[in-house]
Amino acid sequence: YLVSRIDYERSLAIPYSQRTFKLDRMKKLVERLGNPHLMYPVVHVAGTKGKGSTSAMIASVLTAAGYRTGLYTSPHLHRLEERLAVDGQPCTPDELAELVSEVRGVVSELDAEAAACQPTEPGPTYFDLTTALAMLHFARRGVDLAVLEVGVGGRLDSTNVCRPAVCVITNISFDHMNLLGNTLTAIASEKAGIIKSPAPVVSGV
Repeated sequence: YLVSRIDYERSLAIPYSQRTFKLDRMKKLVERLGNPHLMYPVVHVAGTKGKGSTSAMIASVLTAAGYRTGLYTSPHLHRLEERLAVDGQPCTPDELAELVSEVRGVVSELDAEAAACQPTEPGPTYFDLTTALAMLHFARRGVDLAVLEVGVGGRLDSTNVCRPAVCVITNISFDHMNLLGNTLTAIASEKAGIIKSPAPVVSGV
């Protein structure tokens, strides 16, 4: 079911636009699921190099400090469950199947609504769904806080529906230039889209 959804991680030509990468679609999805992403504080991590490692280290430190910590990263190395970890342990296949079953009905509703209003409007994507699954999983497991790694960019990324307690931006260099722009200023502007007042920002310059 998941791999049948639009998957921009595997697409070579991605139209990075407000229509394709659309936070409104993601906001509707999490709202229908009861806004699980608002049930715990979030550390939101963007950047070019090192954001995955930084996210993993932050989560490890928090777990070692005694906090029940969720970690959402992408892509996975071997299996999808790796993206949804609590205290270093990926969710189980049974947990994943249960989460997908819960989300699937909501996605069908959103698909039908999108088709009725705008036939060419894409419904929730693969990354939208995996992000929502992680947010729901962390709420179900009662985490004290979660670390969310941005997929691409930041401003229009599915993870950017969160209300961060802390924003982290690792070093910025040339990446996804076909999506984010041809200058470091343009790329940094997209990454900086995760910044939300009054959350402090830690920048890895």
